[in-house]
Amino acid sequence: MKTLMRAAALGLVLTATASAPAALAQATAPVAADSPFRATTFNLSAYGETRVAPDMATITLGVMTEGKTAAEAFAANATRMTTVLASLTKAGIADRDIQTSNLNLNPRYRYVENQPPVLTGYQVSNQVTVTVRDLKKVGAAVDATVNAGANQVNGISFGLADPTAAENAAREAAVRALSAKAELYARATGFRVARLVTLSEGGGYQAPPPAPAPMYAMRGAAKESTPVSAGELQVRIDISGLYEVTR
Repeated sequence: MKTLMRAAALGLVLTATASAPAALAQATAPVAADSPFRATTFNLSAYGETRVAPDMATITLGVMTEGKTAAEAFAANATRMTTVLASLTKAGIADRDIQTSNLNLNPRYRYVENQPPVLTGYQVSNQVTVTVRDLKKVGAAVDATVNAGANQVNGISFGLADPTAAENAAREAAVRALSAKAELYARATGFRVARLVTLSEGGGYQAPPPAPAPMYAMRGAAKESTPVSAGELQVRIDISGLYEVTR
């Protein structure tokens, strides 16, 4: 009888011991963390735009001269460019708004068929980028430089000294457009918007590239002041957002 009881007890211990690893494995099994991507989501994009009048302009202009020698071409260019810079100062442009942007020296050759090229002289081009902070002075500044000897006017662009306000207005418009799009998709698919999970921005204000200058301004033949129209600038902000939706 004792032997029988001892065997039964031993069997109970063995049974409990055998089931322990399974219970331990169940207790320590990893539990998957909750993730927003387990829910239904909409990944959408939108943009906002605003239009604003520019308050500054940038002009690229310069002087091109030629000479039989490099020194002669440089000397002629320096003389004429000094006069051009003085005309900008007289037109009310500050020194800090005049910056040399390009200076080139190139040889000039005469080409004859079946003969080696012949050096005929040198060409020097000196260009400056001028920032005009009073748009009323743009036409006068161009005229002054052309009359002073500038024979290159490569373009003009308009911009904003501080684009922050225009960018913020475009951001608000972009957010409204993104929210409206999310609501539209939710209604169309039988969901409702629960929350905005992520929001990212791309793009922003960029000054437009210089536009070609009027040919009559480059020739310096206009008797009246060069007309300049600033128009409006378009400021655009692109955004994208991830929305979680529920039934």
